[in-house]
Amino acid sequence: MAVNYSAKEEADGHPSGGVGVPGGGAVGGGGGGGAVKTRKPDNTAFKQQRLPAWQPILTAGTVLPAFFIIGLIFIPIGIGIFVTSNNIREYEIDYTGTEPSSPCNKCLNVSWDSTPPCTCTINFTLEHAFESNVFMYYGLSNFYQNHRRYVKSRDDSQLNGDNSSLLNPSKECEPYRTNEDKPIAPCGAIANSMFNDTLELYRIDNDTRTPITLIKKGIAWWTDKNVKFRNPTGDGNNLTALFQGTTKPVNWPKPVYMLDSEPDNNGFINEDFIVWMRTAALPTFRKLYRLIERKNNFQPTLQAGKYSLDIAYNYPVHSFDGRKRMILSTISWMGGKNPFLGIAYITVGSICFFLGVVLLFIHHKYGNRNTSADIPN
Repeated sequence: MAVNYSAKEEADGHPSGGVGVPGGGAVGGGGGGGAVKTRKPDNTAFKQQRLPAWQPILTAGTVLPAFFIIGLIFIPIGIGIFVTSNNIREYEIDYTGTEPSSPCNKCLNVSWDSTPPCTCTINFTLEHAFESNVFMYYGLSNFYQNHRRYVKSRDDSQLNGDNSSLLNPSKECEPYRTNEDKPIAPCGAIANSMFNDTLELYRIDNDTRTPITLIKKGIAWWTDKNVKFRNPTGDGNNLTALFQGTTKPVNWPKPVYMLDSEPDNNGFINEDFIVWMRTAALPTFRKLYRLIERKNNFQPTLQAGKYSLDIAYNYPVHSFDGRKRMILSTISWMGGKNPFLGIAYITVGSICFFLGVVLLFIHHKYGNRNTSADIPN
């Protein structure tokens, strides 16, 4: 078999002549047959890999300064972030009640519909004052909000106030889509498992308990509160009438239109509900519960001293070996307490600086030697 290419064919990569085959004439010649297909790439700079390229040449003069510069930049940044994180005040209380000595041990086996709710009080002492605004969180452990079926079990159209979705929820909400032949509002597993413990904080001074003002508004993202979550629309602002024909989630003690007495924090726009509906990525997480604002610049937000936490224990976690926590924390320009970022910067900077010193020593000791071989005459 012979294959012939003309000069033009070599240039553009497409043969136009015939190809001889045994026992027959030419294939793909000038007469009649289809054009011969070739697997040869087009003769272009891109397909023939002739595009201009730049490749850095790594020498001691470029690598060593890069290592030292990275080290000298990362180490101070890491120290600053680490010190800032350590200056954040944080106090955590585990009130699960698994320990027999815990005041909440009597509430360990509580159920969703316990009436009246089990209550317990935990006394604690703050060794240091909390100067700036204080954020109160509730924390859960071993709760997998990132499970695929759980994350999908919601109807965003219903939560956005769509009237048709209110009475006909998405099938993604199954098995929490309907109850007793009525649509559930809000539907889905996420809403059904909403955290419903009630936490109250008191300061103890000379055996007198003074309640700490806990602010329940401003804890949700602005986009969630004003864009993603809306109440159904209709005549008037009577939520009882707007949610008529629906029923509450199975595990809720009351319907969604009774979550709060204030109209701008009730129904689907209740901020506790909105915070819960933003699912966590890890099984151990915390969610913002309340805000404690600083009243003036002359006194700390929470003074050092004795406090008590009153808990209406409604949320069962013992069945899945979960744990519940209350966290008091201040914040900084970088957010809450998290030393990992500072440690990471310090570690990377230290490794780069150490490698720079090692490579500098090697270059100083061996770099000036003449490694070229002598060419014999």
